Amino acid sequence: APYKYTNHDCVLWIWLYARRHYQSCSNLFMICTFSFKVVYNANKLAKLVKEKKKMQNWLDYYQLKYERNTSKRPTVKTGFLGCFGSKVDAVEHCASEIERIEKEEAEEREKIVKDPKLVVPAAFVSFRTRWGAAVCAQTQQTSNPTVWLTEWAPEPRDVYWDNLSIPIVHLTVRRLIIAVAFFFLNFFYVIPIAFVQSLANIEGIEKAVPFLKPIIEMPTIKSFIQGFLPGIALKIFLILLPSILMFMSKVEGLTSVSSLERRSASKYYIFLFFNVFLASIIAGSALEQLQTYLHQSANQIPRTIGVAIPMKATFFITYVMVDGWAGVAGEILRLKPLVIFHLKNFFLVKTEKDRDEAMDPGSIGFDSNEPQIQLYFLLGLVYAVVTPFLLPFILVFYVLAYVVYRHQIINVYNQEYESAAAFWPSVHGRIITALIVSQLLFLGLLSTKGAGQSTPVLLVLPVVTFYFHKYCKNRYEPAFVEYPLQEAMRKDTLERAREPGFDLKTYLASAYIHPVFKGGDDDEKFSMMDEAEADQVLVATKRQSRRNTPVPSRHNGSEAPSLPEIVNDQRL
Repeated sequence: APYKYTNHDCVLWIWLYARRHYQSCSNLFMICTFSFKVVYNANKLAKLVKEKKKMQNWLDYYQLKYERNTSKRPTVKTGFLGCFGSKVDAVEHCASEIERIEKEEAEEREKIVKDPKLVVPAAFVSFRTRWGAAVCAQTQQTSNPTVWLTEWAPEPRDVYWDNLSIPIVHLTVRRLIIAVAFFFLNFFYVIPIAFVQSLANIEGIEKAVPFLKPIIEMPTIKSFIQGFLPGIALKIFLILLPSILMFMSKVEGLTSVSSLERRSASKYYIFLFFNVFLASIIAGSALEQLQTYLHQSANQIPRTIGVAIPMKATFFITYVMVDGWAGVAGEILRLKPLVIFHLKNFFLVKTEKDRDEAMDPGSIGFDSNEPQIQLYFLLGLVYAVVTPFLLPFILVFYVLAYVVYRHQIINVYNQEYESAAAFWPSVHGRIITALIVSQLLFLGLLSTKGAGQSTPVLLVLPVVTFYFHKYCKNRYEPAFVEYPLQEAMRKDTLERAREPGFDLKTYLASAYIHPVFKGGDDDEKFSMMDEAEADQVLVATKRQSRRNTPVPSRHNGSEAPSLPEIVNDQRL
């Protein structure tokens, strides 16, 4: 429902700089909070749980194999990747490994409970009302701003648990290292792209491999090289890039999946802008004029780029067809997931559970798809006045992409999280960047046509566009960052009037517990620990706690459901 929680707006993410007991900060919230979840460093335990799950899967596989052929016991080698070492009985080996992992897992669970060093100086604090959460999230809590920090917590499905144990003082260093690494990745990636672009034409290939000249001169092969080879070569070089950028974002220490995808999308767009758009223009056409670059003044470089832009229109047309049209066709056919599924089915699938996991459609992947769509928007703006013939290809792509992705989002992909439109400020900023870049390149193009006198007048365009962006950022971006107190009070009032028996506390009791602690005794243990410690600092108020829910929750898996799902269950 529209008045319900869209981003779990009663929960805050609290960072403590000092490693002190979290009760020292709870007294500031004791009037309006009713629970908080301490974060534990359970990364080692998560690895053990994952290893146990993998070994259990192998055990099920070997047991099924033995049941089909009882005359021969399955064997396995104990060495590296099962290729070396002595042969042992596979069923007994897997059973012994599971028993060993269970002992280590039990020891690690006890260690997490007893060792204070594994308590991360951070917590998820839930509030009785949205109004109380909004006030605490958007105000400074102490006179010393470095003592502890508050921010809105992501919804349970959106939490990236592996990064919660990273100390906050390490985040700045990590982000600096990743920024430097991304700069060098962005810089040195130009070299292979420029090399491929120089070879992805008739003259470059004939110079590199002269013995292939008779084959290259054949009409069919020649037209293919001139039309599609540059776009295909560039696409191949970009296949692994989104995974690399996502890994770099994870190293930065971001604590939610949505923030990881937003950061990766920003990196990917910067990379596409410099290495696909600018590098293709400079490396493809202007690199051949390197001698001209070295012997001309700096104020002539925009003129040279203005000359190079129309020369690369054909390349970008083929790139839109290869990457855009073919990508949309591959999306509706799902060729890539189909190939990956068959590879997994042939090499990795051992049980029906493996097959179900291999068939998981996943999410849409904003970190890779959204920057590509914005690149085509940039191309359309730049070439609208240079080579309008490119526009129909981009318009066809957008029409196909709208139809296909709308279908995929509704019927195919899983929604992993709800980000409450957190992507839009970044998208709007990149749209404004595309406008300014197109205007600047248009000025460079006019200087090549003898219309340099109009340049000072047209300089107003990027200036006005920039100030329009500043106006939108100051006027509208707070709606995506802050939570209006008026809206919070309205939602609180509607909730009390329409659903007086809604039990948010029961839902939050297990929503922000690490997945490795859910579904068993550990879930109750950690919930009881937090409840007992919370009761020591909370004071009695006139507000009555809603402890009973009309319908018991059916969600007890490792992934917490979204709150609208809980509301729908209670309405049935």
